Amino acid sequence: MLNGDGLRVVLWVAGCSHHCPGCQNPVTWDPDGGAPFTETEKQEIFDELEKDYVSGITFSGGDPLHHANVWDVTSLAHEIRQKYPEKTIWVYTGYLWEDVRSLSLMKDTDVLVDGRFMAEQRDVNLHWKGSANQRVIDVQNSLSRGTVVLWDDDPGSGTVVSRAACDM
Repeated sequence: MLNGDGLRVVLWVAGCSHHCPGCQNPVTWDPDGGAPFTETEKQEIFDELEKDYVSGITFSGGDPLHHANVWDVTSLAHEIRQKYPEKTIWVYTGYLWEDVRSLSLMKDTDVLVDGRFMAEQRDVNLHWKGSANQRVIDVQNSLSRGTVVLWDDDPGSGTVVSRAACDM
């Protein structure tokens, strides 16, 4: 429940080049770490997503947009979107929206939490992010409006912001 809205399936991927000081999960930095993702694990995710009380899936890590992960994550997210259109897809990344908004993964993503974790801006009271510089972005609204729209748990009430407004 800390990895997005509602009860979620979380897929932690291995591979991250950001190496943020104070990262909660540095064991995931090595792209050769972790366990292999096979059809068995994929079916396990689908079995969980079948449950009515599961809101969706969150891709975290490591970094799902690391070059070792982005193709497989994109493919899996697309398959999930086709199979479970009512489930939400969240992606956590150290990259900025401005650098990833054109990735095909964004077509299937509902919420993107962007930006590197910054220990000096850490705040345990923030929802769904670890540091104040990060943004919780309503991806589909942002794509349609052509500007960053922050996600809100009240659909349709997203706040339009500029990057400068989030830099602290």
